[in-house]
Amino acid sequence: MRHLRAVARFGTSPDSPWGALALPLRHWALLAVCASFLLAGALVLDDYGIGTDANAQIRIGRAVLDRLAGGGEQALDHLYRDWDQYYGGVFEAPLALVERIPGLDDSRNYFLTRHLLTHLFFLAGGVFSYLLVLRMFGNRLLALAAMALFLLHPRLYAHSFFNSKDIPFAAMFMIALYLTHRAFRRDTVAAFLLCGVGVGVLVNLRIMGLVLFAAVLALRGLDLLVAGGMGERKRILLAGGAFALVGALTYYALSPVLWVDPFGRFGETWAFSAGHGNPASNLFRGEWLWAPDGAPFEYIPVWMGITTPPVALLLAVVGAAGLCRGAARRPRDLWRATPLRFNLLLLLLIVIPIVAIFAGRNNIYNGWRQVYFLYAPLAILAMVGFHWLLASIDRRWWRVGAWSLMGASVAVTLVSMVRIHPLQFDYFNSIVDRNRQDWLARHYELDHWAMSTMTIIEEVLADHPDQKILLPGSDYRHSRIFTREERERIYKEYNHPLDGFLSDRSIKVRNYEVKIYNNTVHRLTGMNPDLQKLTAILDRASGNFLASSVFDIYRDGDALVYVREGCTEEEADAAFALHIFPVRVDDLPADRRRYGLDKRDFELWQRGGVHDGRCVAVVALPDYLIASVYTGQSDETGWLWGMSFLVTPPQVDAAVLARAPLASSVFDIYRDGDALVYVRERCTEDEVRVRFFLHVVPVDAADLPADRVRYGFDNRDFQFWQRGGRHDGRCVAVVALPDYPIASVYTGQSDETGRLWQVRFGVMLPEVDEAVLAGGPVASSTFDVYRDGAGLVYVKDPCTEEDIETALALNVYPLDPADLPADRKRDGFNHQIFRFWDHGARVGERCVAVVPLPGYPVVAVQIGQLDATGWLWEVSFGVTPPRVDAAVLAGGPLASSTFDVYRDGDALAYVRDGCTEDEAARFFLHIVPVDVEDLPADRVQYGFDNRDFHFWQRGGMHDGRCVAVVALPDYPIARVYTGQSDETGRLWTVDFALTDEE
Repeated sequence: MRHLRAVARFGTSPDSPWGALALPLRHWALLAVCASFLLAGALVLDDYGIGTDANAQIRIGRAVLDRLAGGGEQALDHLYRDWDQYYGGVFEAPLALVERIPGLDDSRNYFLTRHLLTHLFFLAGGVFSYLLVLRMFGNRLLALAAMALFLLHPRLYAHSFFNSKDIPFAAMFMIALYLTHRAFRRDTVAAFLLCGVGVGVLVNLRIMGLVLFAAVLALRGLDLLVAGGMGERKRILLAGGAFALVGALTYYALSPVLWVDPFGRFGETWAFSAGHGNPASNLFRGEWLWAPDGAPFEYIPVWMGITTPPVALLLAVVGAAGLCRGAARRPRDLWRATPLRFNLLLLLLIVIPIVAIFAGRNNIYNGWRQVYFLYAPLAILAMVGFHWLLASIDRRWWRVGAWSLMGASVAVTLVSMVRIHPLQFDYFNSIVDRNRQDWLARHYELDHWAMSTMTIIEEVLADHPDQKILLPGSDYRHSRIFTREERERIYKEYNHPLDGFLSDRSIKVRNYEVKIYNNTVHRLTGMNPDLQKLTAILDRASGNFLASSVFDIYRDGDALVYVREGCTEEEADAAFALHIFPVRVDDLPADRRRYGLDKRDFELWQRGGVHDGRCVAVVALPDYLIASVYTGQSDETGWLWGMSFLVTPPQVDAAVLARAPLASSVFDIYRDGDALVYVRERCTEDEVRVRFFLHVVPVDAADLPADRVRYGFDNRDFQFWQRGGRHDGRCVAVVALPDYPIASVYTGQSDETGRLWQVRFGVMLPEVDEAVLAGGPVASSTFDVYRDGAGLVYVKDPCTEEDIETALALNVYPLDPADLPADRKRDGFNHQIFRFWDHGARVGERCVAVVPLPGYPVVAVQIGQLDATGWLWEVSFGVTPPRVDAAVLAGGPLASSTFDVYRDGDALAYVRDGCTEDEAARFFLHIVPVDVEDLPADRVQYGFDNRDFHFWQRGGMHDGRCVAVVALPDYPIARVYTGQSDETGRLWTVDFALTDEE
């Protein structure tokens, strides 16, 4: 008896060697809680279905198990997808062993065993939350509260049965937190070795575990900085090195993908984790987000905030506040292995992953299931807050009240879980308006893995006890967890989705739905087609023939009728595809707009059957306006047949087609208001099957969507049948244009060999006053160039597309160089390269483009065309000839030669009467300052400033006189040396003094 008391006494300490023996005596409450959760789990084990990713996870487990058992690279053949090799298999490999246990070959037993083992691992995470809080505070009641808070998160609890991807990582994160706390408390090599093993397993489960690996090393580095002596430093280095080595080796040993090329494959794993593309969508705050585009910063905090029990959120905030208060009072504690530093680590383990995911634009979708691990540090931080709250209360009854509120909050969560069972995976707290009719369904994603279908399947089987039931392909996976007798009543899996279920006899109940908080989560409709009624439908539809291939297709009001004479059920057994293209993409369901089509694939017997040797199916069309349809049949070898046809011919005003087209090639292209019309006479389906490209160039690039600004155009490629069809032997497609001003369009058709045909044309025809053209050009070459107010007008008459295909260059020289953008001031001019179609169009036989000049005063421009070899042609001319005050000229020149040079305030004026532009060779201008230090740094060594220029850059001809005005620098000038030169040398020079008194 005395020995038992000793055991109980020693068991009080978590570090006691008698802890295991003392567990039944000192931790009976923990055992009771564990037993309760085990009993509850056993009772609800078969209430949850099979996750969407179950097949992929099973194959990962098989591949890793075979590889660990000595199999070669061929073990990866088990994988469902190539990228599955980058997922850790340390949890899936043991589950793969379950398949080899006798008696578990039945699918129900196998999946129930998987669910049980996943749930047990989740419970293990809860046990370690108990041990961690007990180690932190030595309070078993507080430790039990931590366990309850962790295990009674409704979403994590539900996922713990069917999600073997995210839940094991969340549970292992809690275990690794315990091992980390234990390692720093004990500060022994053995403790850090064990911690390294735990963190290595964590990183294998998901590479995001590196955040804890890095945190441990960072804390060890901090310990090293504040260590007292050489002996302590050696111990810290040894323990930290042991942790890093064992952690890396554990990760390597459990990750067969690394065995071939450890560093290269690790880089691939990291890159895959950071940039994994998934077309999954997220309904978030009423808008659809697409995973590959990343999510806003608030995505994870908002999802956590509205789906986590409020008591955990409130206490976590209290914990963070207490942490800040403690850090402000005892900042030195943050440098050593103190409770305050560990509490800070908990907060950072929540904040850093959120920031990293946002900064790296990682793909997060399906709510926040990929970051369920964040709840582990949040739950412990909540206990830190609760402990701080209790310590701040000095009255016993107030503490009793705090415990009562805590217990009541946990009880409310538990009651809520019971009420919504088995839909806890769609739990929302009272922060959001969850009870308004379908408000959640319109604002946040519900049941992303369609687990609620389990409830419907059970109801359907119960309502039709003697019938066979056909389920949609996406829901059939759940049948594998039903009993053998129930599975025999469920038709085999089909790959294409169905809008409802079908029975082999009359259906008693036709509509089923699952709701949570007054929001519809899932709906399934019973269908009972009567083939006898199809005859009347076919008689009505026969006058509205649409297309013919293996099946003839007719229109019957809001339905398509498929008919094939003389077919057998075997011939019609292949899956039918039906892709519906709307006239307006906005009419599509929100989750389909990205693809531009509505997919309504079906099996023949879902919509009809074989009747009197004739295969007939009737498929309802959506209630929005439909442009075209693509349909056909396929099997495992690919398409058996396919065809596209027009359902609603595009309406084009005959007056539009009577006008001249904007462009012509294989198709004639017209403008019809806010749309382009593609027309080709006497075309066949094969000629329009090739994809069309359509690049829209705006007048202002800022009008483009943000992700297209860098390209300078909007890509609106399309398939012909998405926007048009064949009507009266003529192919017509109508494509809407964006609502911003459009400069030009580049369009055509292309296949895998390249462009088949292409045209460029202006959409907004430039308006030019004929009086401007009558006044004569300011320059002429391949184009005549005119000045029209604030723009230049380029004209070529007549022109061909080849004449205007090359790039145009425009260099603009300002009157004041200070007007230039900062990155162009060094050059002294603004540079622009553009295509003719960016600013112009063909008007009749004449090509006209209007290019705006900048808003600041412009002295001259240099224009021309470029290709890969350089300038094809170029001309320079003055735009605004400078003027010199007559009083300046009357005062006499500072120097005279071929040009007279005058001082005009802060500028020099070069003047020559009766000159031609050809006589204005290049000018040199060397300015010697009074103080050489005033020069730019790169000119000090020469002793003067070089401001050489071309005449047309700074001047022009005015009334037969050549005038150029050059700004002087703002520092005191001693002398000026200037003149003209060409390839032969100096043509003339002058040298004169220029002091402030001048």
